[in-house]
Amino acid sequence: MMSRKKTRQIQVGSVSIGGESPVSVQSMTKTDTRDVKATVGQIHSLESSGCEIIRLAVPDKEAAHALGQIKKAVNIPVIADIHFDWKLALEAIKQGVDGLRLNPGNIGAKWKVKEVVLSAKERNIPIRIGVNAGSLEKNLLVKYGHPTAEALVESAEGHIRILEDLDFTDIKVSLKASNVMKTVGAYRLFSEKHDYPLHIGISEAGPPFTGIIKSAVGLGILLSEGIGDTVRVSLTAPPEEEVRAAYGILRTLGIRKRGAEIISCPTCGRCQINLQPLAQKVEEVIRDIDKPISVAVMGCVVNGPGEAREADFGIAGGKRIGIVFKKGKVVKKVKEDELLKALLEMIKG
Repeated sequence: MMSRKKTRQIQVGSVSIGGESPVSVQSMTKTDTRDVKATVGQIHSLESSGCEIIRLAVPDKEAAHALGQIKKAVNIPVIADIHFDWKLALEAIKQGVDGLRLNPGNIGAKWKVKEVVLSAKERNIPIRIGVNAGSLEKNLLVKYGHPTAEALVESAEGHIRILEDLDFTDIKVSLKASNVMKTVGAYRLFSEKHDYPLHIGISEAGPPFTGIIKSAVGLGILLSEGIGDTVRVSLTAPPEEEVRAAYGILRTLGIRKRGAEIISCPTCGRCQINLQPLAQKVEEVIRDIDKPISVAVMGCVVNGPGEAREADFGIAGGKRIGIVFKKGKVVKKVKEDELLKALLEMIKG
């Protein structure tokens, strides 16, 4: 496994971030926080998908008051996402959240920031400073001309100083942009200068096809360099897809082993089976399996098992017949239309 840069460790509810802790996976609800039933339902679904930390938007007092009911009904740590209003931060803390996402430089006078910090200290609640290229301070835009990596880091450092001056260091940091290499540059620069734990992600990555590609490239670069302590894949899609994508990235890098990996051939002139819909069906039915297994779907009974020798389970199609194999060894032959059923039976044991 690749080595990770040693950062300070903080605690978000039951989940440790930084230090020697595993890279955690988080997401954000896409329901109206004021709708407690819908929000709790979505969090329960996310818990089943492997989400380890959940963040909720808190746009007003009604949403802040709902946090307590939501927190009591779910099992994973809850983070309140606050913008500008210090009173919402105080109410979120009162409601029992496990963390805050806010930028102290944006919530008003120093005495307001101090009240929030004192309350967070009292409850041992960490604060994530979340810098975003789309909402950078005007003075930094004037200085740098546009949201450069250096501008993102300088913004984060300004917010950090406000908290450090109040003797608060229970901090994690994110520096996000929709541009992949700008994001990578910002995290690299920050990581060279500081040891605060990092929440990594590509902001507004897009719908699944585009968003997963951008996130896999950006997060893959950072994680391969040992940068990143907790991840969120931001997609214009149900949040469960964000969690699956995050685990897919971590699994591919050998960082976390959760869920099933599918291996399938691209098909060629030797393929005598309609492989594409079969591979899609297999991917659909195994995507919620939480145990770390690899499943191969191959189009050639001659080379398939050998090419997928390291897969835990697999199928390979021929002309009106196929084989089911395990670790490259044929277990049995079945009719083509029985391949999916036979594979699932073998996986389930």
